[in-house]
Amino acid sequence: MSDALDATPYDALLLLSFGGPEGPDEVVPFLENVTRGRGIPKERLKEVGQHYFLFGGVSPINDQNRALLDALRKDFADHGLDLPIHWGNRNWAPYLTDTLREMVADGHRRILVLATSAYASYSGCRQYRENLADSLAELEAEGLELPKIDKIRHYFNHEGFLEPMIEGVLQSLADLPEDVRDGAHLAFSTHSIPTASADTSGPVEDHGEGGAYVEQHLEVAQLIADAVRERTGIDHPWQLVYQSRSGAPHIPWLEPDICDHLEERHAAGVPAVVIAPIGFVSDHMEVLYDLDTEAKAKAEELGLPMRRSATVGADPRFAAALRDLVLERASVERGEEVTPCALGTLGASHNVCPVGCCPARAPRPAAAGVDSPYA
Repeated sequence: MSDALDATPYDALLLLSFGGPEGPDEVVPFLENVTRGRGIPKERLKEVGQHYFLFGGVSPINDQNRALLDALRKDFADHGLDLPIHWGNRNWAPYLTDTLREMVADGHRRILVLATSAYASYSGCRQYRENLADSLAELEAEGLELPKIDKIRHYFNHEGFLEPMIEGVLQSLADLPEDVRDGAHLAFSTHSIPTASADTSGPVEDHGEGGAYVEQHLEVAQLIADAVRERTGIDHPWQLVYQSRSGAPHIPWLEPDICDHLEERHAAGVPAVVIAPIGFVSDHMEVLYDLDTEAKAKAEELGLPMRRSATVGADPRFAAALRDLVLERASVERGEEVTPCALGTLGASHNVCPVGCCPARAPRPAAAGVDSPYA
């Protein structure tokens, strides 16, 4: 890059995340926001609500986003990158529309968006773009001047995202009893989604069984497993598994479920398991409940030694990777030649989603001011 600390043409960065309740009274309205229009059974809504109440009605995700904001601001300041950072959520305060309204009032007209989702899928990428389009429509109806918004590419295979997870798996292996450590199985876990959504994730040419969603997760799992082998000399068996299913029972979702997988591995004689939540940026509720509560209880029931490795969270290496991605996209927008950081075989993801990428549930109009076509 000709000027490594030049974020031009962008005048602000927006951290866009899912949101979560921060008290018992917020749990039900938060879940109503999340499930609006999705056809989630009321029984499942009540069940998930109980997950939050086990933790005092507080999701850790907002505090984790605050920590990531602090890490980003420190990294930017330490490296002389003058780019203000704002934060908005899809489903809870600070709401995306409110944040964008404040950014427009502050004079921001070219905004780069960082979503806390590393992979291709409707819910992990395109839905965020639709949220942005809806918020811009609200601002336009209020007579405000609309900013131009771009979104940072998928970063699943960026070294700064992978390295903290590799280190987390190594630490979890080291924490296992010595007599079961070398034979430990690695279970790489991510959020289950309907198979129909997975099959249509990514660009049209990637559509097929599992789509880009499964392909990208398999790439990350392989990269981590390879790194663990290189650093320990042990080739641990591994599998991609899923968690947090929330849909109607008759709709096929990605499998195997993590708890079913633990039972199967135990029956096969595996001496220990390390669960690596590679599909999640931070230890939010689905990690705390589905892995640290349910999967942990299942492992204890089976008498199967289990450790859960860390997510990247606010790791300084992740913050540095995000700075790199900001500068990379800024260079692209300035028409400069860029060599993006992307480990593995899949290469760097696209900057602008092509038509037919992760199609929406229903046709939507073009999103004025947002860099993705809707078709």
